[in-house]
Amino acid sequence: MYNPFAVTLLALEAQKVVELRLVKLAWGGVEGQLEAHRMVSEKIGAFIEALGTLMTGGSADVVIARYRERVAANTRRLTAS
Repeated sequence: MYNPFAVTLLALEAQKVVELRLVKLAWGGVEGQLEAHRMVSEKIGAFIEALGTLMTGGSADVVIARYRERVAANTRRLTAS
């Protein structure tokens, strides 16, 4: 089973990253293109990591915690510039 509170926090935290990324994409240019590429590659990497965790017996809570770490890192990166 998974922790619904952690899922809710992930959803709320991810909304901030969506907002920050949309602003960067809207500005366009090289930074917007790099962000689009980064976003796609991060999503593929996160999917592969989550799949590997679940296939090796990891729980949904572990996957959610890792996604929250990635979201927090993106928030820090996108608000630093």
